[in-house]
Amino acid sequence: MEHREVMQGVVAVLTEALERRRLVREGQEQGDEPASGMISSLLTDLMPKLAFAPDATVRDVTMAVKREWSPAIEQMAAAFALAFVTLAEAHDDGAADVSTADILRALALHFEE
Repeated sequence: MEHREVMQGVVAVLTEALERRRLVREGQEQGDEPASGMISSLLTDLMPKLAFAPDATVRDVTMAVKREWSPAIEQMAAAFALAFVTLAEAHDDGAADVSTADILRALALHFEE
């Protein structure tokens, strides 16, 4: 998956979490599982599919998981970190006239190109 696709997926997760949190605060929804559907979708899209021979050893499986999944996990973590830093910088700059949703929307548009 390309970096821009990962970033857009992360923004979608954060946007859904923000909306679900708003609904919980307003009493329109209950639960503490923000963005669970989007996270599952992002992981399904992001994580490489693994297949193993019937005689694969635990070491074979461990090495394949490390080799195949580590880059995807690092890419996703970096995208969440970038989104967090973008939101934190706007907060620290005192951007009271810009909402979190606006910042996430701008971030998504930036990675649409």
